[in-house]
Amino acid sequence: MPDVRLASSQGKWILLTTVLGSSMAMLDSTVVNVALPRIGRDLDASLSALQWTVNAYMVTLAGLILLGGSLGDRYGRRKVFVVGVVWFAVASLFCGLAPTSGVLVAARALQGVGGALLTPGSLALIQASFHPDDRSRAVGLWSGFGGIGAAVGPFLGGWLVAGPGWRWVFLLNVPLAVLCVPVALRHVPESADDRAHGRFDVLGAALGALALALLTYALIEARSGAVAVTVSAVAGLAAAVGFVHVERHRADPMLPPDIFASRQFTAVNLVTLCVYAAFGGFFFLTALQLQVVAGYSPLAAGTALLPTTALMLLFSSRSGALADRTGPRLPLTAGPLLCAAAMLLMLRVGEDADYLTDVLPAVLVMGAGMVVLVAPLTATVLASVDTARAGLASGINNAAARAAGLVAVAALPLLSGMGPEAYRSPPAFDAAFDRAMPICAGVLVAGAVLAFTLVRRPAPGCPRPECRQHGCVTAPPLETGRPGRGPG
Repeated sequence: MPDVRLASSQGKWILLTTVLGSSMAMLDSTVVNVALPRIGRDLDASLSALQWTVNAYMVTLAGLILLGGSLGDRYGRRKVFVVGVVWFAVASLFCGLAPTSGVLVAARALQGVGGALLTPGSLALIQASFHPDDRSRAVGLWSGFGGIGAAVGPFLGGWLVAGPGWRWVFLLNVPLAVLCVPVALRHVPESADDRAHGRFDVLGAALGALALALLTYALIEARSGAVAVTVSAVAGLAAAVGFVHVERHRADPMLPPDIFASRQFTAVNLVTLCVYAAFGGFFFLTALQLQVVAGYSPLAAGTALLPTTALMLLFSSRSGALADRTGPRLPLTAGPLLCAAAMLLMLRVGEDADYLTDVLPAVLVMGAGMVVLVAPLTATVLASVDTARAGLASGINNAAARAAGLVAVAALPLLSGMGPEAYRSPPAFDAAFDRAMPICAGVLVAGAVLAFTLVRRPAPGCPRPECRQHGCVTAPPLETGRPGRGPG
């Protein structure tokens, strides 16, 4: 049984290590959007290259995060976590030194592999190391500090872009890793799951990531009308079919199809796909809109979005407690509707937009909607499956959210008629943004309808989230579900 106490010096070192590791991945998922206009200008990149700067990371992270949790269970959580931190730092160095947009995109894909190794490992290390009496408090501190990192991320990214330059958004990960790795090796005990057995579903993970990559390419390049786009779309669908076939016939699949026998689990993941697709498109385009059209500096654009994550950090635990009393259907219906209203309010943000009257109302409503939505979403995912599979369910839900976000970043510019050079022209970008926000709002309304129609109150005694505070806008929090067991 794990016996490290939170008050001990070792407990504090473990907490520091896991916060540093998870913060690396969380910061990169929130700050890169703010840097996109400067990246495009310095590397002479098209809009599609900027889309890939975001999506190359998300493709590998979403496709491999379940496998990353399984590797930690089998070979040692500390070992896989440290490999992930080092991998992430080396890939970040390549990102920071990238001479062209193509090299940057390739390095971002490598970053996602590192993120898939360290993201599930950071929470699993806490679950496997701390004494049961201290575990909940340790998880609370971990999620709280992680939420602070997510809230500060856009501000920090804007400051780096406006000051030392966008490359430091990536290079900052190197000193963080230099601090994190020695502490992990010295102070974090190794742990593994003796129940982990069987072969890894490498083929399933590869097919899933390949399907995401090919379909994303087809969406991003669809404007060109090239034969390669059609070939990519067909190959992506074939890879998706192959993924489903492999998962249905493997003895130990990465994504067991029978978990979707729970109607509640299926319903809440459909809601997740809708809401996080809208969120992914919103945060990608808003960071550009504020700089390209409204004329904000990178620092001002990053700071403008700070209230959303701050509200989530401050009130998500209370939202979860309220949902326990009311049941999940009400918050999972009201939350997306509030976020849809926020996206329609963003239509007020145009040239020379005033922050207090034009931007802040939308950001506050967005934050309120996410506060109402995110904690009940996670709780409903955990409550919809057996306790023994809660960690797997959380990992699937997290991967679904990331996949939805990357598809939205690929598809929204196409659906809104945004040309490859639109971000260089404020009027063209503004017109496309005004077409994109109602699309995002419509997807959120669809999510609200699904929640109202399909989601039901869980049975008493179901597992509850341990991550009470959360500030990440790109995906719901990961939960291990039971002591010593990571997602996957």
